[in-house]
Amino acid sequence: MSTQPYRPTSDLMAAGPGIETGLAALARHTSNLMPVMRPKLPSSDEILPYLQAIDRRQWYSNWGPLVSQLEEQLCRHLAVEAGGVVTTANATVGLTVALLALEAPRGSYCVMPSWTFAATPHAALAAGLEPWFHDVDPRTWALDPDEVAGSLRGIHGRVGAVFVVSPFGAPIDLAAWEDFEERTGIRVVIDAAASFDTAKPSRLPVVVSLHATKILPAGEGGFVATTDEKLRNRMMACCNFGFRGSRSAILPSLNAKMSEYHAAVALASLANWPRTRAQHAQISEWYRESFRSIDAVEFQPGYGTGWVSSTTSVVLPARAPAALGRLLERNVESRPWWGAGCHVQPAFAACARGPLPVTEDLGKRVLGLPHYPDMRAQDIERVAEAVAEILGCCIDGAFQVA
Repeated sequence: MSTQPYRPTSDLMAAGPGIETGLAALARHTSNLMPVMRPKLPSSDEILPYLQAIDRRQWYSNWGPLVSQLEEQLCRHLAVEAGGVVTTANATVGLTVALLALEAPRGSYCVMPSWTFAATPHAALAAGLEPWFHDVDPRTWALDPDEVAGSLRGIHGRVGAVFVVSPFGAPIDLAAWEDFEERTGIRVVIDAAASFDTAKPSRLPVVVSLHATKILPAGEGGFVATTDEKLRNRMMACCNFGFRGSRSAILPSLNAKMSEYHAAVALASLANWPRTRAQHAQISEWYRESFRSIDAVEFQPGYGTGWVSSTTSVVLPARAPAALGRLLERNVESRPWWGAGCHVQPAFAACARGPLPVTEDLGKRVLGLPHYPDMRAQDIERVAEAVAEILGCCIDGAFQVA
């Protein structure tokens, strides 16, 4: 695994004022830079037995033995009945497949938070729906079902679905969204891309990512879990050109199947899950301890309270983009993971939306700090010291903005 940080330059350039200074510092000090993320997948030795099994069988795709084994193990992990998991090439196509299998009406709106990654609206567009951006609850950073239900009266046009996004792996109240679907008749899909640790059984499709940056990494890949057997069968057809029992397409579909190679990496990752989870839990504990005296900084709601994620996001008093540049001067990389929200991105700027005051506030102040499995306690202390220096001098134990 490369020691270079996970850092597309375009993301840094889009981060806002003050970033030019940070890029100059980055060029000077890359060798000493603490990356915001450094994914760690299973070693080649851990993957090798699975690769040798592929060589023996010469079965490479189309729900091969390793994909079937992975789906069975995921069902046991999630306490879903056998057959309740459908693997996919990635989580983005998993979201699209879920909408197709639910027969969400083409041309209708898919209500979703703007406070999410671009994959969420892209998946709706791929299924023929139009994103409609809704604000999130400041207490959870996620959509609130009652707020969304109240907003439906003001949306001019048909609403065909809702994408509920788990913010950075936080748990979602699935029962409340099941009730929303029953009350409104609008289909609900859970975008749980970062939520392997908090994913739970539901009749709603719960879509989880296995991307290299996620907490259970396979390089690429994803899966959809549901307790609805009929929906599961439809999703399998939607992953395979609409074929189900014949080579005649019965549904609008994709080729969204996972390969045996990504299943091999996922199985090796799943075998390591107890250790991986413990590492991320330890990182969260170290962060909460190291930032205990920095009163001006708040963690994401619920962070470090029984669930784990592969990211650490904090809320700064103000000017997160400026902080990004100043942290780079101290050889600490950071990133505003969801930027200012999807509604400001050119691909989605014309999409309909309601008022977004919470999203706009979070976009200005939320910053992702370094978080990766190999971190040590002293690394996080270094991050805390850098943040404290930027925020200013200590007055009676409370840091003030400089």
